[in-house]
Amino acid sequence: MPFVELDTSLPAERLPPGLAQTLCAATAEILGKPAERVNVTVRSGLAMVLSGSAEPCAQLAVSSIGVVGTAEQNKAHSARFFDVLTAQLGLGPERIVIRFYPLEPWQIGKNRTVMTFL
Repeated sequence: MPFVELDTSLPAERLPPGLAQTLCAATAEILGKPAERVNVTVRSGLAMVLSGSAEPCAQLAVSSIGVVGTAEQNKAHSARFFDVLTAQLGLGPERIVIRFYPLEPWQIGKNRTVMTFL
């Protein structure tokens, strides 16, 4: 069950229509998880500073069980997420940062229990 959170200083009107759905589909493909399990949040118009600069930027947080736990996995994921983000947001790769968080099944609650028991 991946969670993807995109924070950006870009105003909402500069984001492409359907960006959350595009990120959902891209995440499913990149991480090899069903789209029905992907959760996406997009927050725009934020006051942000990246690398000391307030120029337009974005931060992507990717959390998931079993597929973001190694440097090798995340190197491959990072390249693909950067391709999506630079194309969708019109930002250079130097204005984007991605953070990966491995999760355990007991850290995600769903249907009144945790994923360990589903």
